[in-house]
Amino acid sequence: SLCQRFSPHSGLCHPPLSSPSLCRTHLRPSGVTIDDSFITETKNSQKNKLSQKRKTLKLAAAAPGHYQAMVPGATRELPTQGAPPAGPGHRFCPGAEAAAHQREKIRALEPLKAKLVTVNEDCNERILAMRAEERYEISMLKKEKMNLLKLIDKKNEEKISLQTEVTKLRKKLAEEYLHYLTERDARKILIADLNELRYQREDMSLAQSPGIWGEDPVKLTLALKMTRQDLTRTQMELNTMKANFGDVVPRRDFEMQEKTNRDLQEQLDSLRDDYEEVRKEHEILLQLHMSTLKERDQFYSELQEIQRTSTPRPDWTKCEDVVSGGPDRWHMLAEGKNSDQLVDVLLEEIGEGLLREKDFFPGLGYGEAIPPFLRFDGIVENKKPTKKDVVNLLKDAWKERLAEEQKEKFPDFFFNFLERRFGPGDAMAWAYTIFENIKLFRSNEVMSQFYAVLMGKSSEIVYIKHKETVAQLLKEMTNVDSQNEGLLTMEQLSTVLKSIFPFKKEEKIQELMEAGGWHPNSSNADFLNYRSLFMEDEEGQSMHFVQKLWEQYMDEKDEYLQELKQELGLELRDEVTLRKVREALMNIDPGLDKQTLNSYLSQAFQLPVTELPEEGEKEEGIVTRLQAALEQLQMADIRRMGAREHEPAS
Repeated sequence: SLCQRFSPHSGLCHPPLSSPSLCRTHLRPSGVTIDDSFITETKNSQKNKLSQKRKTLKLAAAAPGHYQAMVPGATRELPTQGAPPAGPGHRFCPGAEAAAHQREKIRALEPLKAKLVTVNEDCNERILAMRAEERYEISMLKKEKMNLLKLIDKKNEEKISLQTEVTKLRKKLAEEYLHYLTERDARKILIADLNELRYQREDMSLAQSPGIWGEDPVKLTLALKMTRQDLTRTQMELNTMKANFGDVVPRRDFEMQEKTNRDLQEQLDSLRDDYEEVRKEHEILLQLHMSTLKERDQFYSELQEIQRTSTPRPDWTKCEDVVSGGPDRWHMLAEGKNSDQLVDVLLEEIGEGLLREKDFFPGLGYGEAIPPFLRFDGIVENKKPTKKDVVNLLKDAWKERLAEEQKEKFPDFFFNFLERRFGPGDAMAWAYTIFENIKLFRSNEVMSQFYAVLMGKSSEIVYIKHKETVAQLLKEMTNVDSQNEGLLTMEQLSTVLKSIFPFKKEEKIQELMEAGGWHPNSSNADFLNYRSLFMEDEEGQSMHFVQKLWEQYMDEKDEYLQELKQELGLELRDEVTLRKVREALMNIDPGLDKQTLNSYLSQAFQLPVTELPEEGEKEEGIVTRLQAALEQLQMADIRRMGAREHEPAS
């Protein structure tokens, strides 16, 4: 190397500080430890730098103009231009610059050295602290280990002592068990000996007194033995019976319990049936309640609509001063009538005054639309009879009509009756007079019924049947009145009504009884003057009882025809055949007999009974409009002949 060419003792050039020996000698202070890896890296870097510098110096020495190469056998002079002065005390050293550079680098690394020393000291302190902590933990674990070993030894000693004690107890238990076995066997042997001694003593006593028993001791001993065997066997059988039949009850108790159970089951079934019936009734009542609520709401809505749209209710007391007869007569006329009926009464009173003012009636002519008894041209005198006279005349006409054998048309009969009564000259005048009166006084029962028959709006058989019903009712009440006092109890009245009208509903019977004078506070023992129910006033008006009977008949007829229409399921303008009407009548009234059914069909289709076809024969060819058929039946005497389906007779 370059540094080895110079003497180590020369003062001009110092050996390089990067030498490993010098670096370790000069850079390592006493008492300081440096990491070997760091020193190794530093040495490697210094070696690399020294090798590079050596190469540089060799190139510089070989370059011309700087040094004169000394070759053996030849002498060359170094160039003087550019060379340093060669005087005493000055020598040229090629490694001086490198050494200076290394010293600068060493000075730059001095702070890093101090930092490394500080880090080294901290690490050493941490290592010492960790080692001290580990030594403390190791000592604590050793102590705990010693304590656990002592505890294990103690438990082992306890286990050994317990095992020893268990062994001793087992030995003691075996000894006690053997002792008890020995004692039990000894006790059994002792009992057997005692029994044997007792039996021997009994045998000896029997042998010593043979006169008392009169039997051989051996025989008695044998009998006693057999008896004991029988006793043992009986005891075993008794125990067996107790075990087998301990839970068995006597037959008598079983039969009593079975009977009680059967009675309770019957009661339960009865209660279930009652409950089911009550539940159904409850459902029906709920449905009825709902329908009632709907009707109430509907009626309330109608009431609101009527109150909103209708005119105020008239004050009928204003008519008291207008009607002839004053307030008393008006109260008599208005009693029990609604507004519509009061209007009719008022119109009758007004019309009666106007009718009395007329002296003549104009003739209606001879047109086909004019009834036969009114066909006349000219002026007709007004006879001005009273209402009583007209009613009496009509009653006489009915009597004569019922007495006729050869029936003629009712209008012709009426005119012939007037001719016979008043003569041909006055018959037409009386015909016009009576016609105007019965047309005006619609509230009068006799006049309104006669007018309906005369104008063909009702059949005369309706009036006749009504009178027959009233007469039959009076006759039945008279038969019940055995004392002929004219009195009946309310219970008797109810019985008579139910016998005469077996198909009326209970509420209809109740209405008739109320019309006859019964009220909720009346008892069944209260008496009623039944003859007063059939009396008439001077104008032919019946009592309220007979009027109610007529109203019920008309209502029942309307209801009957409405059921017929619903059963047919047709509109009024539709056509209906005779077969459908026959089937519908049989469905709504199964109690109809053949004769009555044919009379209804004859009236509905306006055919004679003899011309009606038999059931199933040419019935489809006979057709009429439903409205016309119902109108014809409305004119006839139509009534129910049997109870409704699912409805018992009253």
